[in-house]
Amino acid sequence: MDLSALDWNALFLFIAIGFAAQMVDGALGMAFGVISNTLLLSIGVPPAAASAGVHAVETVTTAVSGISHTLHRNVDWKLFLRLMIPGVIGGVLGAYVLSNLDAGIVKPFILVYLTAIGIYLVYRGLRYPPQERKPRVIMPLGLVGGFLDAAGGGGWGPIVTSNLLVQGASPRKTIGTVNTAEFFLTVTISATFITQLGWEALTLATAGLLIGGILAAPFGAMVAKRVNAKYLLLFVGVVLTLTSIYNLVHTKFFAQLFG
Repeated sequence: MDLSALDWNALFLFIAIGFAAQMVDGALGMAFGVISNTLLLSIGVPPAAASAGVHAVETVTTAVSGISHTLHRNVDWKLFLRLMIPGVIGGVLGAYVLSNLDAGIVKPFILVYLTAIGIYLVYRGLRYPPQERKPRVIMPLGLVGGFLDAAGGGGWGPIVTSNLLVQGASPRKTIGTVNTAEFFLTVTISATFITQLGWEALTLATAGLLIGGILAAPFGAMVAKRVNAKYLLLFVGVVLTLTSIYNLVHTKFFAQLFG
């Protein structure tokens, strides 16, 4: 690679965005894929290539984040297995769909759903202290989360984390477990995308997001362990609501409806 030909300003911007996105993701169990994918789409990267690049970055950042969460004892290993296996299956299906079909049709409906979940989580955080209960719907949630994460360019954290929290799962254990399971999901999705698209999907933006994500990954688990569960619930709800509304406003469906 010719280093003199690199756009260093763009690289540092992607590093900063990767760092910020991973800090949020590591602490709240969501948002790296949503934030990064939104950025890549906004600069004209095709949806399949954007999702492929983000998942390639996440194969490394989720590994570092998962190790950190494990060291801080934020992982429920029984929940991990029940999420990871169906998540991988859903991820392969979603990557294949996005590589071969237009998944934009269902995206607005997913974003409306995630916005509603985010608002509900904010309401719960404001009105009630979190009361932990054992979640019941897990494996179907992993399957759907994996599929939508690959097909929508992000969504494993928002869908899986938020739904587990709605069911009453421990915020700290949920965030740590979902982050750790995501490593196996992203490895599978990235491999599927590469077989469909080739290595051309990996760009300068991918490199910048990777560097920033690696630098931030060890710190997110520390935040998740130290912050009060009620505030984690509020933060998850706010981030999920804002990112979902932002993405919804920028969909073709929204533009046609109100344009």
